[in-house]
Amino acid sequence: MNRLPGRITAVETAGQVRLVDVDVQGHTFSAILLDTSNDLRPGLAVILVFKETEVSLAKDLSGVISLRNRLASRVRAIDKGRVLSKITLDYLDREVVSVITTRSVERLDLKVGDAVEALVKANEMAILHEEGAP
Repeated sequence: MNRLPGRITAVETAGQVRLVDVDVQGHTFSAILLDTSNDLRPGLAVILVFKETEVSLAKDLSGVISLRNRLASRVRAIDKGRVLSKITLDYLDREVVSVITTRSVERLDLKVGDAVEALVKANEMAILHEEGAP
């Protein structure tokens, strides 16, 4: 699992749905949560958690897209498998991992050192608030 420590900046609620914004070193991430506790509040230290298989990659991305969780990163390592590949990224000096098809790695012509954007949908983000969060 990928983990990014941050601090909640906003919580918007509609029924059982919450849209939570989290600041990670000056970058805003959003998480859509269902049936969560009421103790999520601005200022609370949390950890954003998301699966490696939920991280899509793009090179030379331009235009407007609905995905707000965009991590401008650099490729640290590529572990190519026959069907799936593990791409290790450097995001704000933190390791973020993406698992995508090897076909996608080849189509993107990914190489170590490449600049990429990692993309994660808000509904794929989970929030932990635990001891040790900043």
